[in-house]
Amino acid sequence: MINDLYHYWGSDVSTGPTGDLLTVSGTLLGQQRVLRRLLTNPGDYVFQPDYGAGLPGYVGQPMDVGKITALIRAHVLLEPSVAKVPAPQITVAQASTDLTALAVTIAYNDAASNLPVVLSFNVSN
Repeated sequence: MINDLYHYWGSDVSTGPTGDLLTVSGTLLGQQRVLRRLLTNPGDYVFQPDYGAGLPGYVGQPMDVGKITALIRAHVLLEPSVAKVPAPQITVAQASTDLTALAVTIAYNDAASNLPVVLSFNVSN
């Protein structure tokens, strides 16, 4: 089992119950990696210039649901934790709480366990 630091997008690393850095593995690690890939702007990682979907760049723009959905699908399928079959189901809409934000829901199967995972989040500035 591979562990990584628990680092949810938009927050700092966390400490565990013993005061050490909190680690994460399995499905939750996969979810964190999917979020990081979708919310990172291409070019932000110097040594991986093609990494990232750049979803925040679509906030405040006219919403092209088909284009955004295709972008999300392409990047989600690059993550080893996401099973290719069945294909991920992706929903993109205007967020109900912030009319300039995107509401995204991705339903996929975890590649290791084949269990269903639902990841829902808003993208805003």
